[in-house]
Amino acid sequence: MRRASAIRQAGEWDSAAAIDRVVLDGDARQRRRIVLTGERGTALLLDLPWATPLRDGDGLLLDDGTIVRVDGKREPLCEIAAASTADLARIAWHIGNRHCEMQVTGERLRIRRDHVIEAMLLGLGARLTPIEAPFDPESGAYQARHRHAHD
Repeated sequence: MRRASAIRQAGEWDSAAAIDRVVLDGDARQRRRIVLTGERGTALLLDLPWATPLRDGDGLLLDDGTIVRVDGKREPLCEIAAASTADLARIAWHIGNRHCEMQVTGERLRIRRDHVIEAMLLGLGARLTPIEAPFDPESGAYQARHRHAHD
């Protein structure tokens, strides 16, 4: 079985070169060690030094130098918009105060569908749109992905 012990972040590798792909929901993309099978049958052991959030479009670098693409599975989400940036910041604070995972996408937020949280957000003046899309929530201050290059 091939082993993947490194990640190539989305946009930093040629996705056309992928030999296979795995489609995983948001929970399954927060892993350290797991056996995965790609759509074309590539079996691999993901073997990272620590649990790492895998993002839609990332590549798993296999021990033979090939790459398997990670695609986020479409999930039922709620996209959140607000009348102003200040309103959106206030809404984001309330989501965080309830310890809900949240994704920031430009001037909108995304959460997993939850009727209780959605009712609260409507009460705060949010505009909600149900969607299905890959969910890439913020990883948190203590698990932030290292995204800059070193000299």
